[in-house]
Amino acid sequence: MKRTVAILSLLCTALPAAAAPEALLVPHTSAAGYLARLLINESAFPGERGYVSEADTRATMRALVLALDARIHRVPDGYTREEVAATRSTDVIDVITAGGRRGQMEGFYRDRDGTPCLAPRVAARVANLVRIANQGEPDRFARLLTYAQRLATDYLDGVTPQPDPYAAITRIPPKAVTGRAYGWMTDMDYYHPGGHFVRIPDRMRGRLGGNRFYTLLKRASPAPPQPSPRTKPLVTLPAS
Repeated sequence: MKRTVAILSLLCTALPAAAAPEALLVPHTSAAGYLARLLINESAFPGERGYVSEADTRATMRALVLALDARIHRVPDGYTREEVAATRSTDVIDVITAGGRRGQMEGFYRDRDGTPCLAPRVAARVANLVRIANQGEPDRFARLLTYAQRLATDYLDGVTPQPDPYAAITRIPPKAVTGRAYGWMTDMDYYHPGGHFVRIPDRMRGRLGGNRFYTLLKRASPAPPQPSPRTKPLVTLPAS
């Protein structure tokens, strides 16, 4: 959820035909293709701010999948799915697009017909990365794009990346936490999602791919009643 822009021309745009060759990415109109593009958009590639190494970007993509999975299948005691995911749905595309055009993951939303869409800037960035990957012999770009697609396809087939680097975290002094990551933002000192999110520090590998990952404050009380549709979630995930 990074690379924030002040104004987005939010259109339901299809990627150019040449931007998604079968060898790298499946069409964004499929669930696996849509998820892959989220992983790509939220990860730093060679030459971009936050890029460290191919291994770091791969670790970022795995952490992103695990954060999405945690919102669906690992809701902590004392929280509700609607609080941590802004939706009661267990469908990963619903989680990605929750909140509409200016929802949790900016640039990923559903149009009026319910079709998952990409903001033009997202489609353009992915297309540019694919163009670079298609130049000459397969290199880091091609490997990373292929890796993102494989992760997305495997996840939708029921294979979750392992291990979860944040699952065993129980305390980030002085706070007791739930473990697992439930949100992420561009790693800048002046960015913080607020609410019940707790920053995972560097010593716990909280920084990956230019992103900072966040877990949740541990709650001792039972989950509160589900809020009405007009009530905003208590836990607000970071904006793009």
